[in-house]
Amino acid sequence: MAFKVLFAGTPDLAVETLNALMETDHEVVGVLTREDAPQGRKRVLTPSAVAQRGEELELPVIKANQWSKEVAEEVKKLQADIAAVVAFGAILPPSALDLLPHGWINLHFSSLPQWRGAAPVQRALMAGESEIFSNVFRIERGLDTGPVFREESTGVGPTDTAGEILLRLARSGGSLLNEAFADIEAGGEGIPQSGDPTHAAKLSLDDGRLDWNLPKADILARYRGVTPEPGAWCTFNDARFKVGELALSDATPAGPVGTVHLVNKKPVVTVSDGTVELIKVQPAGKKMMNAADWARGLGSAVAEQKVVLS
Repeated sequence: MAFKVLFAGTPDLAVETLNALMETDHEVVGVLTREDAPQGRKRVLTPSAVAQRGEELELPVIKANQWSKEVAEEVKKLQADIAAVVAFGAILPPSALDLLPHGWINLHFSSLPQWRGAAPVQRALMAGESEIFSNVFRIERGLDTGPVFREESTGVGPTDTAGEILLRLARSGGSLLNEAFADIEAGGEGIPQSGDPTHAAKLSLDDGRLDWNLPKADILARYRGVTPEPGAWCTFNDARFKVGELALSDATPAGPVGTVHLVNKKPVVTVSDGTVELIKVQPAGKKMMNAADWARGLGSAVAEQKVVLS
């Protein structure tokens, strides 16, 4: 049989899974998402990506930043059998977990119990992992502690960032949820988690700061993990200097750590064990640009190795 599904999610990547789930035999009967939030420089209240997609699909949309009796009543009206949760962004209390006949099933982007928490893909990349997992598990009272129904993985390509991997896993997440629903329909209870858990804390702006004193593999791992949010950065002329795209380089280092110099017209930065290449940057007060254009604009300062990032 097909389930009546409540979809709970908020950001753009959750929309990818919602779209995939709409292509299955299950019936999505409504969406639960976070309340409208201020966005942009003018801080205009804007519905979440999932709310906007739900309205396009003419589905009932419930908006809530935390669980309440009113939210519970709205959920009950939908008469859903099961909930699919993808980056909802709020913790469900015990009273919510018992509300639906088949419970709340979460698509989580890690190999549990590794990287429990808010930023699993980001933290895994920052740790230098070369294979990133996603799985479907039942939400229980603990943080990401429930039994696992399905798991898949994707390799980390030479230019992959957290945003790109999350998008890839979210797109395949509909099929993974569909398989998990089949397991649940057949009476499956999932496999209990085993092993030592690790925590994937939410990223802060400070997590994005690049340290040129580290080896280039570590620098690239951090850049991958914090891209696109909160974004990689360092300082230049005592102001925050955003790094929009970064790559490994085999160029010979020149000058102290953090020194920028041109090699075949490409700007590279000296690090502890070689160099990394700047591809896109955003100086303070300017738009994101090609790093080569930025370096050329500094003229002789780059050639004289006077441009130093910290």
